[in-house]
Amino acid sequence: MDPADALFESRIPDLPLIARGKVRDIYSVDDGHLLIVTTDRLSAYDVVMPDPVPMKGYVLTQISLFWFRMMADLVDNQLTELTVDDVVTDTDVARPLRDRSLVVKRLKPLPIEAVVRGYLIGSGWRDYEATGATSGIDLPPGLAQASRLPETIFTPASKAEAGDHDENISYDDVVDLTGPALAESVRDLSIAIYERAAQYALSRGIIIADTKFEFGLDEEGRLYLIDEVITPDSSRFWPVDGYRTGISPPSFDKQFVRDYLDTLDWNKTAPGPTLPADVLRQTSEKYQEAYARLTRR
Repeated sequence: MDPADALFESRIPDLPLIARGKVRDIYSVDDGHLLIVTTDRLSAYDVVMPDPVPMKGYVLTQISLFWFRMMADLVDNQLTELTVDDVVTDTDVARPLRDRSLVVKRLKPLPIEAVVRGYLIGSGWRDYEATGATSGIDLPPGLAQASRLPETIFTPASKAEAGDHDENISYDDVVDLTGPALAESVRDLSIAIYERAAQYALSRGIIIADTKFEFGLDEEGRLYLIDEVITPDSSRFWPVDGYRTGISPPSFDKQFVRDYLDTLDWNKTAPGPTLPADVLRQTSEKYQEAYARLTRR
């Protein structure tokens, strides 16, 4: 694995760039399709770090494809039969984008993050400590950090502007934003997808503590699963053998980066500090281990 091969930012002269997110570059292909390039950028504390994590974009793309295919009988998804080579004519431009790019349907994203929790951690834990509830759902007293919840819960969030944090909202808020029928479909599908994935992942030695989904609509109002699906960026993956309550368990994601940043005198605003090679290497290895465990590849 050569860090020189990492992709921090894509450039496709022949396609209009729509947006550069924290991780993904999005291009317009035509009225019905987008090209999404998953780079090796890494954000922490909502700041994009200046150094890419080798293989990260590949892992996120391939894990998403794995879940899209597993869940295809539950919900339609954004995938098409097209590849980057079908929409980028210059092979020198297309080559480094293969296996980290998807040509997807152009859909209208819903204005919410569909968050599902099986364990009490992160903002859900913070809300519970303060109020005994999260997203308007009352939880039993006496739960510890990282406790498994009595049942899977749907705890949606609003979509924040760039640089801001998503905020937990209630199911009633989702109904107000999308209408009752769509809110119910999103909730039920999110829980069904999570529970199928969580059961599978346990057989591979991984606990999926929580995750967030995005959904979109086509012009006929049909619902699709979009964006990324149950990756180390959109979820908390814990190794079964490292799990216990009362702590934030070790995870298969950018925890090495967070731990390193917490040792620095940095105010958690842009620009982010340069990351040492060993931190980047260990982070890359964690992403790759999650990929290998889940896909058996």
